[in-house]
Amino acid sequence: MPPASPKLDHITHVDNIPSIVRDGFIWSDAELIARGGPTATIGMGSIKIRRLQLPVKCHPGDLVGGYVPFYFCPRSIMLFLIYCANHPDLTYRGGQGPILHLEFDMGEVVEWANAQEERWAFTLSNAGAFYTEFRNDLNQLGEINWPAVAATDFRDSVIKEGKQAEFLVKQRVPWHLVKRIGASSPTVQRLAMSNMGDAEHRPPVEVCNTWYF
Repeated sequence: MPPASPKLDHITHVDNIPSIVRDGFIWSDAELIARGGPTATIGMGSIKIRRLQLPVKCHPGDLVGGYVPFYFCPRSIMLFLIYCANHPDLTYRGGQGPILHLEFDMGEVVEWANAQEERWAFTLSNAGAFYTEFRNDLNQLGEINWPAVAATDFRDSVIKEGKQAEFLVKQRVPWHLVKRIGASSPTVQRLAMSNMGDAEHRPPVEVCNTWYF
């Protein structure tokens, strides 16, 4: 059973906040590449390349890398890989400390996307996998393995797959929809607030220890 008001979580490096605020949007990987790349790249290069080629099966012609990705939870498996900093495909080695969680309300994101006639979808597992299943009907949210999404122990393969369910929005999501920002420490919290500069939209930045490993 899905939560009454699902939250979406997008992770980014604190150094990316100035450019996000300046542009007013969080961009897809494809759009970021076209714009010269982010200030600080996190994630796994090989997976990012694969996502630029994988189809969004419910939207023919679209590719996963052309969508902004979100998880349905903080403390994701990707963040765990960043925390461990020992995966051979991980080019970023700065650990989880500088990583921020940008939290959104899923209903607001869907409402904005629909108003812009922008496509969105969600997956039942990792959108970077060839076998993942895609949906674009909110009535199918119950197909997500919500206990797996909420799990903190993901050693079981079924839990690991379900926890990686994603929500995807074509090309961009506006900064003004960020409801709050989670930081790993007071130092990063202050840096995030400083990096927002004189932005009109200034979501609260909170130290959220339970969102980190």
